[in-house]
Amino acid sequence: MCCVIISYMNYYLSVPLNTSAEQTARLQALQHAFAEVCNALAPVVQQTRCWNRVALHHLAYHGLRGRFPQMGSQMVCNAIYSVSRAYRLVLQHPASPWNIANHPEKAIPLVNFLPDSPVYFDRHTLSLKGGQLSMYTLDGRMRFQLELKSEDLMRFQQDKLREIVLTKIVQGYQLSFWFSPAGEQEDAGAAVPVSSAELPEYLVVVPGDETGADKAQGLAA
Repeated sequence: MCCVIISYMNYYLSVPLNTSAEQTARLQALQHAFAEVCNALAPVVQQTRCWNRVALHHLAYHGLRGRFPQMGSQMVCNAIYSVSRAYRLVLQHPASPWNIANHPEKAIPLVNFLPDSPVYFDRHTLSLKGGQLSMYTLDGRMRFQLELKSEDLMRFQQDKLREIVLTKIVQGYQLSFWFSPAGEQEDAGAAVPVSSAELPEYLVVVPGDETGADKAQGLAA
């Protein structure tokens, strides 16, 4: 186990992970596998024009579980969330060139997730108890001892944890946490607000007329 220092701003916590070479390799393997699941799901969105998280889960969950047995069931759910979130940005952001409301006649584009795409966690795949962080990997749980200020602990105990994201940085990996104030009402399928239509570097959008949506047949059946 290793210690990390947490810094926060408003309702955002950033946690750089001081990992060993072996831990870094495990996180990289998870990250690449997660992107692979996302890329298997994206053609389903393109074919069915469905990017609602709940509906997409019903369409593709069992197919993804069968195709990627090494990925835990809840991580498959998190990959579905990741794809739904990405397509909401691409198809619904007012400034997006692929905004479906502005261009209803356009074919749905294919969103490709690069190997360094972020990994989304939830309370089932990542937990924090008594300063010890436990997170899912492909070959078992990985644990870190965190040094938390009292206000950090209060944030975890009192506020609503909306997103947990693992991303690769120059120094290795970091976890990011987004919170909502306790009692705040929100759409259960809503993502953390995106302030810009700028496409994240880990996403590549290919126009619909340049892709083959038939790749999704095995998952959407």
